[in-house]
Amino acid sequence: MTGLGSSTNFLTQYLAVSHGVPASEVTSLAVGAGNSFIVALQQGKIDGGMTTEPTISRLLKTGDAKVLVDLRSPESTQKWLGGMYPAASLYMQTSWVETHKATTQKLANAFVKTLRYISTHSAEEIAAKMPADYYAGDRNAYIKALAIGKVSFIPDGRMPESGPPTVLKVLSAFDTTVKGHSINLSKTYTTEFISAVSGK
Repeated sequence: MTGLGSSTNFLTQYLAVSHGVPASEVTSLAVGAGNSFIVALQQGKIDGGMTTEPTISRLLKTGDAKVLVDLRSPESTQKWLGGMYPAASLYMQTSWVETHKATTQKLANAFVKTLRYISTHSAEEIAAKMPADYYAGDRNAYIKALAIGKVSFIPDGRMPESGPPTVLKVLSAFDTTVKGHSINLSKTYTTEFISAVSGK
């Protein structure tokens, strides 16, 4: 996975446990993404792992890996997890948000502007705005990865209704600090700042 405590870490643990692999038989190793993930797989440091685009497309193109579980689209995420999984989110400490509302609003505005751009432009147009080193030497593969992944981004940035319950289900499968505890999901995120952006 990309990092310990990351969404790729949580999802790997959940998918293993929910398909009969005891958590004790899964060793989590943070190998990052991109070249570091690819090298870890090629050198046998990991037997398998979960990563993101464009690393996935690079591995598929070279034949160094195959996809066992694909979570790159809303449909496949629904199939494997039973709902949306908002992994790519803007995370902040509540105490910081409460004392920095103007800055938080500016960040929300920027994120929504970016999401709207993603939803209204082609993968080619998006790639043209990115630094060349994002292509990892293969612009066409990067564009293909963008085309696959861009459908997962919600244009208005609003938390999907099924998102928090899905995350809770995933974490409850293996995390003893979550499993069996009563958690008020409405307190785990806010739409205050997204709602203030919507008319802009």
